[in-house]
Amino acid sequence: MSRVRLLLSEAWSSITANVSTTFAAVVTVLISMFLLGLLLALGTWLISYSDHVKKGVLVKVYFAAATSDRDEAAVGQQLKRDPRVDPQGVAYISKEKAFKTESKKLPELYKNVPSNPLPDSWQVKMKRAEDAPAFGREIQAQVHSNPANWPGVNDVRWGDATTKRVLSAAKWVSITFLVAIILLVTASTLLIANTIRLSIFARRREIEVMKLVGATNWFVRGPFMLEGLLQGLVGAVLAVVLLVLGKTVALPAILGHLHGGTDVHPIPFAVNALCLLAAGLLLGAAGSGLTLRRFLQV
Repeated sequence: MSRVRLLLSEAWSSITANVSTTFAAVVTVLISMFLLGLLLALGTWLISYSDHVKKGVLVKVYFAAATSDRDEAAVGQQLKRDPRVDPQGVAYISKEKAFKTESKKLPELYKNVPSNPLPDSWQVKMKRAEDAPAFGREIQAQVHSNPANWPGVNDVRWGDATTKRVLSAAKWVSITFLVAIILLVTASTLLIANTIRLSIFARRREIEVMKLVGATNWFVRGPFMLEGLLQGLVGAVLAVVLLVLGKTVALPAILGHLHGGTDVHPIPFAVNALCLLAAGLLLGAAGSGLTLRRFLQV
């Protein structure tokens, strides 16, 4: 307990004796954690939205007009047996249902159509949207090479151009989010380390004396790491407070301009706040520990 009290008193003495550097470190953590919180919220919302869009990627198998109900059902069973297909996502769309759906979308175009030109079809949802192009091409090739295995099928579509754009956008959103997180965390660590370096540099003689009289590296490092932890915690708490204010004031106005399904949502705010607190503590301790290494070589 006496050692703990000593560490606490040394850390508090350093904080109160170097108010300007302490303030600079806290502000650095505050800005970094606030940006990290925004990035986590925005990045996870974009990833959730891209997942929502990918759910709309379908492979559509169309039948010729004279195809029997038995052949159409057989094709449906064959589609469901593929391990890449979501069995619950295979839906039969009759030509009557398709005509009714398209008439609602384009009433001016379909109101004067004398007969139903649309075919029966199966709409297939994949377990992974990325498998849709390969699956569609395989069926298309089999239909041309051995049509008996796909009776009545005369066309297969999977929105090739649209699917490529959706999958490419989802991929780049994930990569950009990951890179931005890495860059922000790295920059935050370096900024905090440089800020704490000022406090450590001012006490380098004291550190040298402690080392010469036999103090271990961890005994010397303890107060500075504790100081970094406190600075990181205070900065992260202030960042969470700012995010709460932003969530209360700004978010309602922004949500009115965002369009997505009910399954589109960012990371829960409580989880975001816990991540920021943990990151603030980790960055504060890491910044102190990394900076102190060069002064321990005595």
